[in-house]
Amino acid sequence: MDVDAEPTMEETILVGDDLMMGPPSPIIPPEIASHVLEGVEMCDGILRNLFLCLQINEIEPFCQDEIILYQQCAEKRDKELRRRIQDSEHKLGLSMPLDLAKERAAQLESEVTSLDRRLILASGVEGMEGFRQRWSLHGRLMDTKKRLESLKQGMESRKEDEPTRNSPTRKKWFFW
Repeated sequence: MDVDAEPTMEETILVGDDLMMGPPSPIIPPEIASHVLEGVEMCDGILRNLFLCLQINEIEPFCQDEIILYQQCAEKRDKELRRRIQDSEHKLGLSMPLDLAKERAAQLESEVTSLDRRLILASGVEGMEGFRQRWSLHGRLMDTKKRLESLKQGMESRKEDEPTRNSPTRKKWFFW
């Protein structure tokens, strides 16, 4: 046995399903989409190159560089989009009329409940299709919960900052 020989490492070959690691791309609410998407690299050129490579080579092992580039770009994009979505929800909680903010929070809570139920139902679906459904629903559920949390934080911050009128704890400085 050669003591100086380096150990060989098994090389990992990525396939398209490896792009489904981590959470799926966030769904951006239409009312904040233009604000959230502005200036974000959408990875469309890299994705186009990946599809072109797959079209030419017909198998994924020959497109490893393209898969890795797209995976890195998509992870960076999705992280930035999630941050911007949460910032937008926080700002909405701070700035929109309180009754509208409460209505928005109720809608998001309803969406969380619906996604929870759908995720439970998807747990009965077997195979790759079941995995894809659960993966997608879980990502949407986590994103919606974060949006709701950010909105509520904005609403709570506003309540603390707004002066209250006719409050019993308000001090009277002059007595007549």
